[in-house]
Amino acid sequence: MLYPGSFLSEKQFQCAICLDVFDNPVSTPCGHSYCMNCIGHYWNGVKLYQCPLCKKCFKKKPELHINRTLREITEQFKKMKEEAGSCGGFGRGELQGRGMEKRALKQGHLPGDLFIEMKHRFLKPSPPSETQNFQSLGLQPMLMEINESDSLQPQELMRRVSLRRYTLSGAADSRKVPQCAKHHHKLDLFCKSDGECICSECGDLDHQSHNIIPAEKEWLTSKIEINIAEAKIQEMIGQRQRKIEEIKLSLEGIKMSAERETRESIRVFGELLSSVERGQAELIEAVELGRCSAEHKAEGIIRELELELTELWKRSAELSKLAQIDDCISGLKSYTSHLNTLTPVREWAEVSVTFDLGTKTVYTSLCELLGHFQEEIQKLPETCLSALTHLSPLKAQPQMKKMQEYAVDVTLDPNTAHPRLILSEDGKQVKCGNRHQLVPNNPERFDCMVCVLGQEAFTDGRHYWEVEVGGKTDWDLGVARHTVNRKGKVTVNPSNGYRCLSLRNKTNYAFGIDLSLNLPLNPKPRKIGVFLDYEKGQVSFYNVDAQLHIYTYTDMFCEAIYPFFSPCTNKSGKNDAALVITPVLLPV
Repeated sequence: MLYPGSFLSEKQFQCAICLDVFDNPVSTPCGHSYCMNCIGHYWNGVKLYQCPLCKKCFKKKPELHINRTLREITEQFKKMKEEAGSCGGFGRGELQGRGMEKRALKQGHLPGDLFIEMKHRFLKPSPPSETQNFQSLGLQPMLMEINESDSLQPQELMRRVSLRRYTLSGAADSRKVPQCAKHHHKLDLFCKSDGECICSECGDLDHQSHNIIPAEKEWLTSKIEINIAEAKIQEMIGQRQRKIEEIKLSLEGIKMSAERETRESIRVFGELLSSVERGQAELIEAVELGRCSAEHKAEGIIRELELELTELWKRSAELSKLAQIDDCISGLKSYTSHLNTLTPVREWAEVSVTFDLGTKTVYTSLCELLGHFQEEIQKLPETCLSALTHLSPLKAQPQMKKMQEYAVDVTLDPNTAHPRLILSEDGKQVKCGNRHQLVPNNPERFDCMVCVLGQEAFTDGRHYWEVEVGGKTDWDLGVARHTVNRKGKVTVNPSNGYRCLSLRNKTNYAFGIDLSLNLPLNPKPRKIGVFLDYEKGQVSFYNVDAQLHIYTYTDMFCEAIYPFFSPCTNKSGKNDAALVITPVLLPV
């Protein structure tokens, strides 16, 4: 809607989120402006802070301040809007009156009284910073001409005004607007009931009871939908890329497990007589078949994921092109056509690759067949199954020394500790007591899960610390996002903001809630090293004594990350030992 003399356009003061006139406008670092409440709700609870229009990402949540100059201009505009409404609106019932006004004034002309009013409203003294804001909004040339009007004769003044139609975005747009093929009027309306662009005469004749809105407003809404769809696709792309890395990591562990099993079987069967050679061949064949099956499955999943990635990138490119279209008619047609061509994509969250050796049956058969080696064969399943139990995707980590160079001094934060946790005075040890302590129920404190965070918040860089777990039967170690839920029952997994290595029942090591990654570790770690690379989005765990890498999470961090510690419950004294943050000793 344009207001008197086409001087100001409501579109220039319109928030791209709520599609209404600015209320306490704020500007993002990329230069776009929104209502303070709108951008606040838009960013509430998200992992990645993006500008809704240009999609620029910010590592931290931007600190927003009200643009006072834009707010003042917006308030002036609202007053003019109210005054214009009190003098007669521009609804369909008053189109005839507006047409008479247009015939009375040429395009770009301002009524004399409105011109004087605008001059007084916008030419108040302002500091240099506000003058710069006027320049950024495109108002400075207009204000300079209004200043010059004091020394001009009325005829010259009106002549200059008629040469230009002033808007907040500069000179009037001279592009050609598509016209209705039936009535030869410009297509400036959109019928939501029929989903097509129409002219004003079409609205009066053929769409009288339909839901009709300005085409520009509908296109703004569609652009927001496009941006939201593009953001979702980008998130889906990221999920599939991470799933590919996860499957590749699982495949690497499967290959190493197969190699270890093959070597172990050769060593064990080599000690037996030739009568067990057939059993050895069957075992190796079973392992090889399992490995080939797992590889084939993994390669198939990766190929399917890569095909979906190609399709998603194509969709993202199409949406990016759609978002750049200025012509609302072409944009709406292209967007509608795009929606009709979308195909569903597969959900990959629960997909994983597992490895079944299938050797237990072979060992049982050997025991039945080789009677004269009964004593040796009875030891064979125990020996081999023990070797299988201790298989894990551990690998030597020559960069361990380099990781330890990023050592930081981590201290426990008592304000976050569960009431049952007992912390040492130096903040380096934590264990679970039998009773709740009298501590304040502050917002930072966990009230259900027996855990505590470190005092240090990491927002960039690389950081390493070590924790002595000793012979504890249960514990959780890792990192947590600043915004994790600290009240009520909490599940320690990546989707809830935790990246942890866990031990349960003294033998079951787990990484999050993905059971395919629950693997026994050999040798059992007594001291865990945690390495955080914020920029790469990686959290890695190490067996410090054995100098071995255990596991690495890969993600993207957009907020502060804290060290996370949970000694778990003491289990009636069976798990009452403390977790101890130890100094990092650099190897010589």
